[in-house]
Amino acid sequence: MARESAPDRDADSSSDRNLSRSARMRLILERDGARCVWCRREIDTERVASTTEHLVPRIKGGPSWFENEMAACARCNRERGHRTPADWIDELERRGLEPDRDAVLRALRLLQQAIAERGGQRRARPYVVSQLRRLERGRPQPY
Repeated sequence: MARESAPDRDADSSSDRNLSRSARMRLILERDGARCVWCRREIDTERVASTTEHLVPRIKGGPSWFENEMAACARCNRERGHRTPADWIDELERRGLEPDRDAVLRALRLLQQAIAERGGQRRARPYVVSQLRRLERGRPQPY
């Protein structure tokens, strides 16, 4: 079961930068579960190569923060490239897959909260807001 909040962090991201890749992955898998957020394949470090996926790509202003990362298999991470989460979810659904939209929404909300608390990230802020709006609009409505 995914947790709703990230582990306690300092006000800056220096603690994030000091984590080893394996420590970051362990924290992300603990928070989100051991499945690729995009294809939902179980992440097994021996058979399915795991990566940390930036929700807001670094090239588009995304921070190197724990809150901006999710677990993804290497294949999905590579294929997504710099596409937005909403565009990639749409593409995967066209392919007949069922990406974890709720996990992406939850992660975007955590990132939005972290940005509000830490400040800065002028390029990432509007990106996160637009992705939340698109993904929430695309959710099936309960009857």
